[in-house]
Amino acid sequence: MLRYLCLILVFISLPSTANNGEMPLEQQLAVRYITALTDHDYKTLISFYNRESVFNDRTAGKKYTGKRHILSFLKRAHQGVLEYGFNIEHMFNSGSLVVMIGNYHYKGPGEQFGKPGKIIDLAIPGVTTVKLDMNTHRVKEHEDLMDYQTMADQLAIQ
Repeated sequence: MLRYLCLILVFISLPSTANNGEMPLEQQLAVRYITALTDHDYKTLISFYNRESVFNDRTAGKKYTGKRHILSFLKRAHQGVLEYGFNIEHMFNSGSLVVMIGNYHYKGPGEQFGKPGKIIDLAIPGVTTVKLDMNTHRVKEHEDLMDYQTMADQLAIQ
């Protein structure tokens, strides 16, 4: 009887542990990283990169390696930006590889899009993958795959 009671207690406690709503540590780290990126929080971003970190925007054909080069690129890209965010619609991970699917939102000067003097407002669907080193809490590789056709379509009407 005691054996059955213990077995029932184990089965009752398992679902509550599995369904506690906590995001895996890899996803938590990836969200903190993306938040620092979209908030232009360079002090926090510094802690995510090292010399081997890679930032790859595959659809734009741009790749940066190392903390200094990545941060330099991000500071140039974020210059004058009024709003920048990533609405994550779906996220999953396989070990330290985190995949985030959603929409990037950008509002800022149109100069870098060939629209000088205008404020551009874009919502670009994309997939961002982040390979993490969970021992050091660093980004090994950040890769973006963005729907630049949708961006071109939105730019055409602005």
